[in-house]
Amino acid sequence: MSIADPTALPAQGVFPPTATEAARDIAAGRLSPTELVAMCLKRIDEVDGRLHTYITLDAEGALAAAAEAEAEIAAGRHRGPLHGIPFAVKDNYDAAGLPTTGGSRMLEGNVPEVDSTPVARMKAAGAVLMGKLGTWEYGTGNGGEYFDLPIETTRNPWDTARFAGGSSTGAGSAVAAGTTVLALGSDTTGSVRLPASACGVVGVRATHGLVPRAGLIANCYSMDVPGPFTWTVADAALVLEAVTGHDPRDVSSAAVPPFVRPPAMGGSVAGLRIGVIRDVGPGFVPDPEMTAAFEAGLGVLKDLGADLRETAFPVPVPDQFAVASIIGPAESAAIHEDELTHKSAMMGYGLRDKLLKGAMIRAADYIAAQRQRRAIADGIEAMMSSFDAIVTYGACHVAPRIDDQAEMIAFTAETALTPFSLSSHPTLVQCTGFTAAGLPLHWQIAGPYFGEATILSIAAAFEAATPYRQRRPNL
Repeated sequence: MSIADPTALPAQGVFPPTATEAARDIAAGRLSPTELVAMCLKRIDEVDGRLHTYITLDAEGALAAAAEAEAEIAAGRHRGPLHGIPFAVKDNYDAAGLPTTGGSRMLEGNVPEVDSTPVARMKAAGAVLMGKLGTWEYGTGNGGEYFDLPIETTRNPWDTARFAGGSSTGAGSAVAAGTTVLALGSDTTGSVRLPASACGVVGVRATHGLVPRAGLIANCYSMDVPGPFTWTVADAALVLEAVTGHDPRDVSSAAVPPFVRPPAMGGSVAGLRIGVIRDVGPGFVPDPEMTAAFEAGLGVLKDLGADLRETAFPVPVPDQFAVASIIGPAESAAIHEDELTHKSAMMGYGLRDKLLKGAMIRAADYIAAQRQRRAIADGIEAMMSSFDAIVTYGACHVAPRIDDQAEMIAFTAETALTPFSLSSHPTLVQCTGFTAAGLPLHWQIAGPYFGEATILSIAAAFEAATPYRQRRPNL
């Protein structure tokens, strides 16, 4: 693996520009929103028959919204950098007039009349909704991939025999393949970060409460966080700026101002204190190529002037995973008790298995797990107080073959994603290179509460110093 040479076959087809590039071109009159949406629709026509990133595509609505954006911009009513930019959402987000299926038979005919808060805010910024993306049923599951749902299984654009990550299965694949420019998913214990890592894109889990979640199918009250998928770090900052801020519709929404993009995104990281966690716990051993990319990435940050220092999680990650494995299923079972009682025959195996396990968890065990979670969060916050950010692994493995259940479960379980879900700190994953077989590698950057600007700046500096955004899937 060489940082100087991304070595790849030329990507086939024309990919849409990033949101940042497209915004410049639209403002300068070199590109129209209609042309940009048409590029995404052409890409969908070329590749989505193999990838299945969309559950519902609203081509007519997207073209109409693009034409409206075009007219507004021509009339001097330019709303900002997202005006005319295509986005799509995981199908656990409500979008007025489009079905919200949650990837399930149980929601057949469910067409909401009101947008979820993130969708409403993206539309208010002028972004153009393309449709609804693939998801595990109800945005949850038990770690495997099952073929018993009423939707096609999303495939990884780097290798269609491999997993695209879950539970936001369509979002990472869609952004990597260019079937949309931007996407929104949701993350409980990794459902943004796993697909982003599998598909080589940027995925952000913000501080819990920063991104409102009104209008999303709930999975776990205390850990659900909506988040963006983008090709570049700068694009992720654009989305966060649009969707963050207090929402009275959401009782978990933090009473804080919206995120504001740093004025010098990707500027100097010289002098920043970055904690490095190499050991993610017994039994969780990263792939050799993942480790090589991790160490090479640390070398890049060191060359950029960052102050790197070893640190460690206060509790082994497998023990933290055990805590989350009580909290998550118990809350999911409470949320979906009615469906489990009356509609379990309509569920896919993955959701039914998780809810049945959750329904058998005792209240005493759930409360004990929440107490352990508080101690873990306090320990991570104490560790974080010594640093500006933490760099560690995300998943220990590359995207697995979708027909290998053991690989699938290892990919979803053997990760360092759970700690920051339990502690509610902001975190992101980004591509750090590729395996010899051309599969994306990645790492995870976490920061202090509401420290999204810091972790995005570090990620942007790394992105600018490496060639990995030059490489696209060769579909």
